[in-house]
Amino acid sequence: MSETESEKVVSVSPRGQATIPKEFREELGIDAPGRVKFVRTADGEIVVRPIRSVTDLRGILAGETDDAGRSATELLRDERSSDEEGLEDLRRRYVDAGETDGG
Repeated sequence: MSETESEKVVSVSPRGQATIPKEFREELGIDAPGRVKFVRTADGEIVVRPIRSVTDLRGILAGETDDAGRSATELLRDERSSDEEGLEDLRRRYVDAGETDGG
């Protein structure tokens, strides 16, 4: 380990939780409560990175699927399609209702 690196040993709870030492949280600007992401580097190291904005979450679900094997992108497309169909259905109802009410 180089002189610029520091290390701390922390306990892991039965639920898999570990506390990030205060000096590291302060150095990285991690709020508590807050969110971080764990990244495996090319050389196999696990790195904790703070999440500072929504764009830091990009790719977090890559490769993940639901029980039906759909990706997050597919789920979002399905949800948008369903929303559009629902909106179109509402438009038809209100147009039809307006015509029968004489409006």
